[in-house]
Amino acid sequence: MLAAVDVDGHDAPSLRRAYEAVVTDAVETVGEHAVVEGTALDGDTVSALADEDAESPTLTLAEAAAIVALSTDRDADAIAAEARDRLLLELSSAVLDVDALAQGLDGDATPKELQAKMEGRHPMNLAEYAEIRVFVAGER
Repeated sequence: MLAAVDVDGHDAPSLRRAYEAVVTDAVETVGEHAVVEGTALDGDTVSALADEDAESPTLTLAEAAAIVALSTDRDADAIAAEARDRLLLELSSAVLDVDALAQGLDGDATPKELQAKMEGRHPMNLAEYAEIRVFVAGER
């Protein structure tokens, strides 16, 4: 699953690619048609996920979870919640708050926006998720 991908040995881009590999495996398992039918994603996006030579489309954590859920017996919301919970636990274990996180990341997100993304109230893409996890891992 997405939350089970180990951060160790990864920088943010390689961790994002590891998450994308989990998603691609799910697409290969259930087939492109099933992903289009079972998610809100369009055919072009799903085809790009399945094509190793295509540029990876930007997926939100919720979209990735929806795809992974199709290949498992788990609910997409539960998969996304587990990934966000892992992030919040790692943040707590590193004794970081959202202010410190916002200062440490290269992005333009405010602490309030980061909190909303980590709580699932705003969408977070896989690149953002990877960047946050790598930063937090470096602070532990």
